Amino acid sequence: MSSASPASSGPHAALEAMIRSDPQRLRRRSISLGVDPSDADDVAQDAVMRAWRAVERIHSPEPGQMCSWLDTIARSAAYDLARHRGRHHVGPLVDDRGGDADIAIDVETRLLLTGALGAINDLSDDLRRPLLLSVVDGLSSAEIADRLGLSAAAVRQRVARARKALATCRKAGMEAGD
Repeated sequence: MSSASPASSGPHAALEAMIRSDPQRLRRRSISLGVDPSDADDVAQDAVMRAWRAVERIHSPEPGQMCSWLDTIARSAAYDLARHRGRHHVGPLVDDRGGDADIAIDVETRLLLTGALGAINDLSDDLRRPLLLSVVDGLSSAEIADRLGLSAAAVRQRVARARKALATCRKAGMEAGD
């Protein structure tokens, strides 16, 4: 019998190495999903705990697949927090808006953001994943290539194609798909 703990090898070790290599990654991912920065550490910790308990069920502990798997868990933790907050009244809303002009700007901004999110979601997965890893996670082409099993040139090409597709949507008023 080996004296090594379950965490010293296999999927637990891969998960631990990924978290240690970039301890703020899940916090940043939570914020990118719309979690308030004051709650992002809690969501990240919840995601790590969920991942730790479920890591034995992952099909392949390769970095790219584990990264995607961990992002899915973080997304789930963020959605659970939002649902919890939606069911439980957090406190009185304070109307600190200056007037109709501020409301119009807020509405316009939300419409643009909704359009941008729709355009990003409409991208094919092979374009969306490299774009998000580049823009949201701030990874280099080489790091993305390693995670996705692509060449760095292919990553750069896909990110450029995704940006071109989004620029086309922006010119069309952020309307996804014609």
